[in-house]
Amino acid sequence: MKSINQYIQLDNSTITLAIKREDLLHTHISGNKYRKLKYNLIHAKEENKDTLLTFGGAYSNHIAALAYAGKLHNFKTIGVIRGDELVSKINENPTLKFAQECGMKFKFETREKYRVKEDSDYIMSLRNEFGDFYLVPEGGTNELAIKGCLEILTKDDLDFDFICCAIGTSGTISGIIKSAKTNQTILGFPSLKGTFFDKEIHKFAPNHSNWKISSDYHFGGYGKVTPELVDFLNKFYSKYKIPLDPIYTGKMVFGVIDLIKKNYFPENSKILVIHTGGLQGIEGMNLKLKENNLPQIEFYD
Repeated sequence: MKSINQYIQLDNSTITLAIKREDLLHTHISGNKYRKLKYNLIHAKEENKDTLLTFGGAYSNHIAALAYAGKLHNFKTIGVIRGDELVSKINENPTLKFAQECGMKFKFETREKYRVKEDSDYIMSLRNEFGDFYLVPEGGTNELAIKGCLEILTKDDLDFDFICCAIGTSGTISGIIKSAKTNQTILGFPSLKGTFFDKEIHKFAPNHSNWKISSDYHFGGYGKVTPELVDFLNKFYSKYKIPLDPIYTGKMVFGVIDLIKKNYFPENSKILVIHTGGLQGIEGMNLKLKENNLPQIEFYD
């Protein structure tokens, strides 16, 4: 499946900017989740697995996408969810409610217990509890996910000088780094605080040096949103009719436009930014914003 590049008309700039609309790949399995799950689902079928188990937070795009993919491809799905306080709040949470409606079963863990989710003893305890399953890591990132993300860039993208991508678990950007041409610079925008990105990228995309990290646009950390960012998202949609999620792509696009204004990119540069989807999380984010009496994300035509 192929996405389109939508060009953005910038005011008083020699820069060419386009957004690769990966969010349009599928209504419920959009963006990088479509790419990451593609080969994992194929492999699960090849191994004759009938159950998928994965991990995620309360508003996880990955949880929602995997739940729907399981329903679509006849897999049972299990979500190990961070935060045992959520066990009685499923119907108050748009993401968990959607996943449950798709047939996903939940196991809610304390944050302390969730930290050991990759330990072999913990995985074994899950197998003892749920039986045999195909394990998909948190965020969906593994070697098969990287294989799917290798397909994001196409021959239509060869002329771009810079390719920009939000970073969560580093899987998507690793696939882009591996598939890009040597003359292209990949610029990553972390959505959370931390310095582990370099290590993860080197693990999945070794022997590649065509990338840089811009760490100034996480807006306080993962899941953190400010009135400034919300205002940007609303104005961007009003002008270009492109919805951006507040956790990943929205922060990245804010950063790219800010860097353009600061003359970070050479004149006449051609920039491609990857829209990795994540729009399902907006409803949940608006609930949090409303609770704190903050402006909401409003995408009205």
